[in-house]
Amino acid sequence: MFDEWRRRRAVARIKPGDGRPLRRFRWWQPLSRSLFYLSADGSAGRPADYAIDVRHLRSDENGDTEAHLYRDRVHHARARLPAVFPVEGGEIEVVTSPFGIRRCHYVTYAGTEQQLVPDPRSAEGRRARLDRERPVLSRWIGVLSIVLIVVPLLLGLPQTVASLSRIPPLAERFGVFDSPIDAPAWFNIALTVAAAVGSTERALRLRYSRWLDSVAN
Repeated sequence: MFDEWRRRRAVARIKPGDGRPLRRFRWWQPLSRSLFYLSADGSAGRPADYAIDVRHLRSDENGDTEAHLYRDRVHHARARLPAVFPVEGGEIEVVTSPFGIRRCHYVTYAGTEQQLVPDPRSAEGRRARLDRERPVLSRWIGVLSIVLIVVPLLLGLPQTVASLSRIPPLAERFGVFDSPIDAPAWFNIALTVAAAVGSTERALRLRYSRWLDSVAN
């Protein structure tokens, strides 16, 4: 996920923690907080429990969203996103998108990856529980989320091209493109909301595709 240059930059952004205890996930936080765990594993040389806490609506002194690393439930480090935290046996990589967590994985030095486990009370945790308990329903919701992204793309792309083609320099060189679709403003707003809902659902499963989820960015 991270090339060597970006990894070094991410590691250089790490700041020490302040030692505060990890606060439990509250019922009102599903839309504003993501919390993931990585349990100790003696066989992998990882003697401590780790947690990644991301407060999506909070920012640091520079206005950037941060990921916070807790070691044995004590604040150990923080870093601006995207973040890389070196731990025993490898690194924890954290990446977000406009719709939530895009990646939260433990990557060993051997290259194997393990997704961290979401807090069961978080939105990601509740979505994971639905996937375990109602797999058929979960798959259909996953299909619907793709439809909510693809349909706005197919309907909105011709209108976007038509608008861009009216820019004078482009119109003079390539001519004006007439879109076969001329939807009212309220319909285009609905398409944008639908795409955002679809991408948010995929973010709850830590699914991201630059070809799909960037449509609603």
